[in-house]
Amino acid sequence: MGYTIKNLESVQDMAKQQGLGDMGEARFASGDLDTVQTGVSHQRLKPGKRQQFGHRHDQAEEVYVVLAGSGRIKLDDEVLEIGKLDAIRVSPETMRSFEAGEEGLEILAFGQHFGGDGELVQGWWSD
Repeated sequence: MGYTIKNLESVQDMAKQQGLGDMGEARFASGDLDTVQTGVSHQRLKPGKRQQFGHRHDQAEEVYVVLAGSGRIKLDDEVLEIGKLDAIRVSPETMRSFEAGEEGLEILAFGQHFGGDGELVQGWWSD
């Protein structure tokens, strides 16, 4: 079939599955959408919560779009305010992480998918 339609809320919440449900939700939809070259995720952070890790890639450039709420993004050593409909392009090697403001933060992330392309660093963004 030449297309796939999937409601993102029906994709498994990996944050909950990994014991991170108190932080928010993380739904990685590439498999559910049968993508071959594109990575897609939908993430929600609860008000005042920060992702517990930073991540970067070897090859994949990503674009994040803020769908609702506001917060901050840390890109390497720089922390920037972000809000609704901001689109943020991040090069592969740039470490990144998100923090929700008082109304929470909802983002959509997408980019080219490369299997095994990524590094997670626990506790990367700490005060």
